[in-house]
Amino acid sequence: MTTTATPATSTGLAGPLLGAPDDVVAAARAHLRALLRLDTTNPPGNEGPAVDYLARVLGDAGLSPKVLVSHGGRPNLVVRLPGTGARRPLLVGAHLDVVEADAARWTHPPFGAVEADGCLWGRGAIDMKNLAAMTTAVLVGLKARGVQPARDLIFAAVADEEAGCEHGSQFLVERHPDEVAAEYALGEGGGFTVHFAGRRFYPIMTAEKGLCWLRVVAEGQPGHGSMPMRDTAIERLTRAIERIASARLPTHATDTATRFVQGLAAQAPLPMALALKLLLTHERARDVVLDRLFPDPALARPFAAILSNTASPTVLRAGGKTNVIPGRAEAELDGRLLPGQTPEDLIRELEAVAGPDVRFEVTSAALAYETTADTDLYRHLVATLRRHDPDALPLPYLCPGFTDAKSWARLGARCYGFLPLRLPPELRYADLFHGDDERIPLDGLDWGTRVLWDTLLGA
Repeated sequence: MTTTATPATSTGLAGPLLGAPDDVVAAARAHLRALLRLDTTNPPGNEGPAVDYLARVLGDAGLSPKVLVSHGGRPNLVVRLPGTGARRPLLVGAHLDVVEADAARWTHPPFGAVEADGCLWGRGAIDMKNLAAMTTAVLVGLKARGVQPARDLIFAAVADEEAGCEHGSQFLVERHPDEVAAEYALGEGGGFTVHFAGRRFYPIMTAEKGLCWLRVVAEGQPGHGSMPMRDTAIERLTRAIERIASARLPTHATDTATRFVQGLAAQAPLPMALALKLLLTHERARDVVLDRLFPDPALARPFAAILSNTASPTVLRAGGKTNVIPGRAEAELDGRLLPGQTPEDLIRELEAVAGPDVRFEVTSAALAYETTADTDLYRHLVATLRRHDPDALPLPYLCPGFTDAKSWARLGARCYGFLPLRLPPELRYADLFHGDDERIPLDGLDWGTRVLWDTLLGA
């Protein structure tokens, strides 16, 4: 195996970078460009062309990819690089579907894969075609060099994560468990640079919040629109939604969130260190810190999300005719649960905020996932990050979103969010994720490919 040293560039790291050979790094760029040009917006997903591309690349390299199609006609790809069997398999999972993008709001077309300002622009550049591209390049590079790792390395490129995983990871776990069973699984939710208090932190997801999608229903007297009424269903619903949208629910300091916040506090200057520690105490202290003392209001949102259950209004629905006051109005909430919390807990907290004029119905739910950082693989992830960035400060992290980890965990895998990516201070992962002008710095992608090479070789 040969490795090359490449100097760090615009993101500010000094010293050589280790890991993947240059041809593997270049291949990851090429694969990402190709994937970003494919519109896999979910719904409907249309992951077929992306699966076809990956199957062709992996097959041409002498690997044996399998395309497994769900009952809804959605294709998934699974490929395995055999190891020595000294250790149980490791799975890398990447979803190929993306959320919608309003092209009118983008600087460059969301499916143009435009290279500009040192970045590759496109929907999926961050979430998460980058890991599919990097993993494909690494597996092909290992295969070409005849490398046999200690573990089987399994790569699953899946459909439908953005709509709940039914046709992707959930389908594979339920219908093809032998193809994806592993001791560990890596996926999105960590491994990227977070600049805070002048230091470079790297969250590694050891927990993710659960899902609790809710319908909120208000009912009232219907009537004719020409004669305004008070306390209608719409009025009752909007009052409740306004209260929900402006409230923060009670703090529940989980083990992972506590370790993350305390880890940041240990490296922060004294005033900020004290403020961070206050986040873990009482709700009133938490809100003062987030609203008044936090150095960057945009960073307050993800901190708030890892400390409490949340519910975001996303859909409103009422009436069908302009001249009819409807007797029913409803909204949909994207609710997220902390480890140890249930849908009943969230509803109880929302009822205390919203008042008695609405009722809540669960439409979809999945409990949170949490695992330990006390494993050989987690320590390997930490060591690999520090080898590529000696100033790295890796921390266990609670992801506020939903990932395929919940599916892989059903087969007993310990799941870590580890999508290595180096970001400069002006590009924040949370802003790019599902946002307008999603883009990835090319030198950060190169760095991630080198990290992933070392990660998979040494796992």
